[in-house]
Amino acid sequence: MMRPALKYICTATVPAMTALSTLSVGAQDLEPRAYSNTPIGLNFLVAGYTFTSGGVAIDASLPLKDAHIEVHGATLAYARSFELFGQSAKFDVVVPQAWLSGNAEFAGQPRERVVSGLADPRFRLSANVYGAPALSIKDFQGYRQDLIVGGSVYVWAPWGQYDPSKLVNLGTNRWALKAELGISKAIGS
Repeated sequence: MMRPALKYICTATVPAMTALSTLSVGAQDLEPRAYSNTPIGLNFLVAGYTFTSGGVAIDASLPLKDAHIEVHGATLAYARSFELFGQSAKFDVVVPQAWLSGNAEFAGQPRERVVSGLADPRFRLSANVYGAPALSIKDFQGYRQDLIVGGSVYVWAPWGQYDPSKLVNLGTNRWALKAELGISKAIGS
């Protein structure tokens, strides 16, 4: 019988690694110019690949030793800019696919897991509320940024591969929500 704490840690580890591999870090989002003005009506299509390999950080009191996981990830994302209350806004959809293999010693017994499938998709609505007027591409040419204030809401849907009888999964089997507030200020030219 698996200890509840171990199930929680092992179940949370792979989705966290998958989130990292899809550039969706819960603590910090390093997307350049996340709160800047974007001409309305633009479509963005992004594809990416990541590889992560290494040990797994867990509670030292748990009977899990020598854990090693390799994750190959592919991400497909789509974003569209549009007008929202006179300001520029953007909607993103990120769909990650992952291939995971790992092994460890659990309570003195070797364990191995190989799994592939969808990880939890992410949806984001980001909207500027001050300083980033909704502009066409033609009008955007004359725009000069000063101070922009915006916000975003991320939603992770529990649609990734998940099997409650397994220690390691690609999905989290839970909804997640994160709100952000951002300020961008142009300094100089």
